[in-house]
Amino acid sequence: MNLTHCMRPYVLVENVVTDPSFRGRGYATACLEAAKEIDVQENCYKIMLMTGSKQESTLRFYERAGYSCQDKTAFVQWLNP
Repeated sequence: MNLTHCMRPYVLVENVVTDPSFRGRGYATACLEAAKEIDVQENCYKIMLMTGSKQESTLRFYERAGYSCQDKTAFVQWLNP
């Protein structure tokens, strides 16, 4: 929850992976859309998506799904790798 957004929750999506033999069939898009519908029903104010991928095709997929890499900067500190 976030104090600056009236204690509304937010969602974190991380590590979306589709088996290569199933890519291009719309499964990942359907999962992201289903998650978004649930998030709207739960009155979340944002969805954050984190990926470790640097592949242009993966980043374009997330942009087409409505995510922006221009809004925030994320830093990660691993505690117990």
